[in-house]
Amino acid sequence: MAGKRQRTALVTGAAVALVLLAALVGWWLLREDPVPERAAEPRTTVTPTTPVPVPQTMCDRSAREGFVPTEISVEGVVRRAPVIGVPRDSAGVPGVPPVSEKNVFAWDLGGVEPGSAMGHVLLNTHTYPDGSAMGNALLGALDVGDQLVLRADGKHACYRVTERVEVRESEGFTGYKATDGPPQVVIIVCSGERTGPGQWTHRTLWFADAIGEDSNPTPVS
Repeated sequence: MAGKRQRTALVTGAAVALVLLAALVGWWLLREDPVPERAAEPRTTVTPTTPVPVPQTMCDRSAREGFVPTEISVEGVVRRAPVIGVPRDSAGVPGVPPVSEKNVFAWDLGGVEPGSAMGHVLLNTHTYPDGSAMGNALLGALDVGDQLVLRADGKHACYRVTERVEVRESEGFTGYKATDGPPQVVIIVCSGERTGPGQWTHRTLWFADAIGEDSNPTPVS
């Protein structure tokens, strides 16, 4: 009897196992694989932009014809300094400011005017032995890349220094008084060693090209 009951229990257990296995297989065959939700793509809203106009620089409005200057600005040296017209002497040398006017620039009266389409606008100013004049300040700070602005009665003309040279006074500098060719400002001051009243061993010259809408499209800071 014990053997019969053991066989019956085994059969019953096997039948239960088969039923469970069948149910499991059926569930696996009939299930639906869930489809993962597609991540929502971010929506990009494009807002039309209105171009911001670039402000016109002062130098883009430079004078297109000559004028008699009364003031000059020199980057890194002086915000505004007076300019006076001084005639040439009997030897044709551009005149200089009065000795007492240490911060004044002399413009070659009757020569090429700032804003002109060609030629050299000639300027000069004093150098003092005690280092207190405008020429001393130029020697210490004015260099290639710096900007000059000449003004008078609402007109102005911009220039940028492109060359700085020093020559011996006895040798001079050929062509600095040119009245043709590209428009430039030429500033001349005494430099080197002082050998006596008004006497210096050298001259320093700065050549500055005209800049503006037509001559130089690069904005000026």
